[in-house]
Amino acid sequence: MTDTRSATAGTPAAAPRGETTVTPPAAATAAATRIRTDEQTTDTAAASAAAADTQAPAPTGLPGNGDDDPDERTAADDPAAPGRSRAATSPRTADSPTGARFTRPGGMFSSLSVRNYRYYFAGQVVSNTGTWMQRIAQDWLVLSLTGSPLAVGITTAMQFLPMLLLGLFGGVLADRLPKRKLLIGTQGAMGLLAAGLAVLTVAGVVTPYYVYAFALLLGLVTVVDNPARQAFVSEMVGPKHLANAVSLNAANFQTARLVGPAVAGLLIAAVGSGWAFAVNALSFAAVIGGLLAMRESELRPTEPIAREKGQLREGLRYVKERPELLWPLVLAGFIGTFGFNFPTLLAGFATDTFHVGAGQYGLLNTAMAVGSLAGALIAARRGAPRLRRLVGAALGFGALEVLAAFAPGYWTFALLLTLIGVFGLSFNTSVNATLQLATEPAMRGRVMGLLMLVFTGGTPIGAPIVGWVTASYGPRLGLLACGLVSALAATVVGLVLARSAELRLRLDLHPGRGGRIVALVPRPVAGVKPELATAC
Repeated sequence: MTDTRSATAGTPAAAPRGETTVTPPAAATAAATRIRTDEQTTDTAAASAAAADTQAPAPTGLPGNGDDDPDERTAADDPAAPGRSRAATSPRTADSPTGARFTRPGGMFSSLSVRNYRYYFAGQVVSNTGTWMQRIAQDWLVLSLTGSPLAVGITTAMQFLPMLLLGLFGGVLADRLPKRKLLIGTQGAMGLLAAGLAVLTVAGVVTPYYVYAFALLLGLVTVVDNPARQAFVSEMVGPKHLANAVSLNAANFQTARLVGPAVAGLLIAAVGSGWAFAVNALSFAAVIGGLLAMRESELRPTEPIAREKGQLREGLRYVKERPELLWPLVLAGFIGTFGFNFPTLLAGFATDTFHVGAGQYGLLNTAMAVGSLAGALIAARRGAPRLRRLVGAALGFGALEVLAAFAPGYWTFALLLTLIGVFGLSFNTSVNATLQLATEPAMRGRVMGLLMLVFTGGTPIGAPIVGWVTASYGPRLGLLACGLVSALAATVVGLVLARSAELRLRLDLHPGRGGRIVALVPRPVAGVKPELATAC
């Protein structure tokens, strides 16, 4: 199943980036232009240029200048501009995540113009449908074997626990191994696990402990598959289409979320849960076939890093020293751990608050899936991801959860769930694309592994807490707590990023043509231009 992710080891730590302290102009210039000695140079021409000219500008937190207009050129884009060095215009800069220039996407499905991504996308359509079929069949099987919702919770915990414990190691492996070959192996392993569970179930010998064991093994494979799969997107489409491809992947998954459970329900009613597992096992052939059919010459593979000690710590240090990576990850941790606990909350709203049956409960899940699909498609039409959009989506997500906690009726609650799905998926795709584009290729697997760790690995921590609050004080207070934590985290992270980037909020009641009433603008600090400002 597939779910909802430089320097070599042993090199010196990178200098902190995005400092907010005021330094003299000369010192600021030197700090901004110093060559990073711990970067692994993969391009000979770039290495020669960097050695010849030590005044190459330090990479910014995100590609380009942070705007969405491909026609607007600045001094940073003009090779002939004063102070523009040979290293800044080298081929390495053009291909690196820190120097690539964004263009506005050609349309909602622009990344499908890439042949290799079309094969991947088609395979994921089939596999994601199988994923949702197995999720429904697995929960139903455990419930039918035990009659206990606690057993269903244990199964979910067994599947997500490996990501909490080993997520960082999965990211290291994703950086060490060729991602396409690694994905063929992990997808094949997932298919075999689904087939094994299908055989045991159809044969009538399955027990809850078998299901727990298969869920744990699936979680172990996912630890490696998730960061490799997230990082592989950039190797297929490059930086120009990356944000669009991430959004389409999310739309793909949410479409399967609408179709898969319905198909699984019909299949379980007709022939039993075992055959749903069998269909999921077969669905992995579509993904593996798509990976094998790709043209290697059209990929942009990242050179695998050599195995050395300290690579996990190096990844953590890399994130710690870059606020454009650190704070989005912190926000993703709060949102993933506390904001996304809807399986626990929606059942309580259906049974205890609105007193509706299984059909209406299913409709609540459908409403959120529709909103998530809409959010993914809206995100697919946007240009370069911005940190302000990421924070805004998280703030809107939390505020809507707070509002939904006070919904007076069932249909009002369902409508708000749709909007929550829009903002939640917008945040999800924004943080994914932002981290990938702000990360050097050799570090991308570790950074995406860390994202999977904080976003999905927090489920075993947050779900019991939210479940206790819901059971003790009711689902309304449980959802209110989730919304308040999400909104507060978004506010704090937004303020920290604005301060680090030396930005301030400007209110202009007479903005003029093309101006904005409310905007973030740089603070008038002489001699200081933090690179984080371009990412915001």
